[in-house]
Amino acid sequence: MTPDLPGSPQESVRPLLRPGARIFVAGHRGLVGSAVVRRLTDAGHEVITRDRDHLDLRDTARTGAFLREVRPDAVVLAAAKVGGIMANSTYPVQFLEDNLHIQLSVVAGAHAAGVERLLFLGSSCIYPKRAPQPIPESALLSGPLEPTNEAYALAKIAGIVQIRSYRRQYGASYISAMPTNLYGPGDNFDPETSHVLPALIRRFHEARRDGSPAVTLWGSGNPRREFLHVDDLAAACLLLLERYDGDEPVNIGCAEDLTIRELARIVGEVTGYRGNVEWDASKPDGTPRKLLDVSLLTSLGFTPRIALRDGIARTYAWWLERAAARA
Repeated sequence: MTPDLPGSPQESVRPLLRPGARIFVAGHRGLVGSAVVRRLTDAGHEVITRDRDHLDLRDTARTGAFLREVRPDAVVLAAAKVGGIMANSTYPVQFLEDNLHIQLSVVAGAHAAGVERLLFLGSSCIYPKRAPQPIPESALLSGPLEPTNEAYALAKIAGIVQIRSYRRQYGASYISAMPTNLYGPGDNFDPETSHVLPALIRRFHEARRDGSPAVTLWGSGNPRREFLHVDDLAAACLLLLERYDGDEPVNIGCAEDLTIRELARIVGEVTGYRGNVEWDASKPDGTPRKLLDVSLLTSLGFTPRIALRDGIARTYAWWLERAAARA
């Protein structure tokens, strides 16, 4: 296979992903991985998984041996150490080193095992803090990163370079995609490590339950964010595995954003909280805006299907069911 030009979808003499392919989903219990498993299964593919207790993806030797043993047709690398501003600021070493170890183990192991297709999932935080809006894939490495998640972002950038290197040196049909902020069933609602949307759902729910007259949130509420339901993300992943074989990472988003203040209002309405919302401007805002340019993904035929308010309501219902089951 001849290495392709950056960002250009390539024609192939054989299907990029055959029907009924055997696909290893790394990180299958997480928000992204669980959604990918559902989508691939619905599409008729055979999904292979391993629990963390049986396979530590940071272990290069064990990961390589596992991939040589099962020899999947494709790999979706959705495993990662993730978290919000507080977690990234508190544990930068782990966010850097754990993700580097996972990526190196899985990608190198897949290549050694002869895996034909691999999709590496990164994050929109790879782009510079002051990137043009909406952010094109070409903005990568064009300016300084947001300091609060620099370690995680650098690990994901290294993954993109790793994928490009395998393509250019070995002709590997490996690709990478950069999702926007994700949410949905399987999300992390832990108050110390969750991202903004599940954190808001939990805060407003608990405030309504406890009769709190006000909820105090971090920052000014002015940063703008884009949110994509994880089931839409999973549909995009399958589309890319089937249709894309380019050098450039592909942005995955919905092409719409809103302020955190507006998001808080929607979450308050969904959860039924009627108290006041106060903003602690002494806490960091993070990147002012992160809206992805999804022109490349759209050209491949992708359209998100789940509206934000409906998706938040579904996610809230899922969390309540889980909480009731644990009670």
